Amino acid sequence: MADNVSNQPTVADMDYPGNLFVVSAPSGTGKSSLVNALLEVESRLQVSVSHTTRAPRGQEQHGREYWFTSKEEFQSMVERGDFFEHAEVHGNHYGTSRHAIEERIQHGEDVVLEIDWQGALQIKQIFPNAILIFILPPSYEELLQRLNRRGEDSQDVIDLRMKNAKIEVAQAQFFDFVVINALFESALFDLKSIVHSQRLKYSAQRRNKSAVFRALNLV
Repeated sequence: MADNVSNQPTVADMDYPGNLFVVSAPSGTGKSSLVNALLEVESRLQVSVSHTTRAPRGQEQHGREYWFTSKEEFQSMVERGDFFEHAEVHGNHYGTSRHAIEERIQHGEDVVLEIDWQGALQIKQIFPNAILIFILPPSYEELLQRLNRRGEDSQDVIDLRMKNAKIEVAQAQFFDFVVINALFESALFDLKSIVHSQRLKYSAQRRNKSAVFRALNLV
């Protein structure tokens, strides 16, 4: 696996009104299911769709789960500096559009980004206010069972995913929050709690409830 940070300036001094939530997890942990469930109950939360060179799986649709693109087109986007971050994962390339993210959070939208740990740590370098969330499986044994039950990958691919999972799990220490997906409902509750707690921070409340803060002489 290789990681690449685009040659773009950081935005450490820019106080965007929106929040950027970045969710990462080993394949098979249930990350996509949790994010989709979160989006159903959080109307103010928007998903950012990443680009990838891998082929669609199952019922995945272009522009919904991912923007599916060729390796040549992906490389052209890299050279133009279109990506916030891009990385190679399991032999395929993934990237996050810088313009799509910045435009939304500049307008006060909360955005959730579902990417691998490499991309998450790159986002944190460029956008220090991003909230990084890592989803852990309850055990490696359970993770293997979930990958087998999914029925989407060959045994060689499953073996590779389990090998990479050991590397991926070790990165959880660099994230702001950790959610253990042992019971889906509990993990979803934890994920919602993180989103709500971020919106209740002083700086966020001051931005979004400015009239109240002015009335109380806090600004």
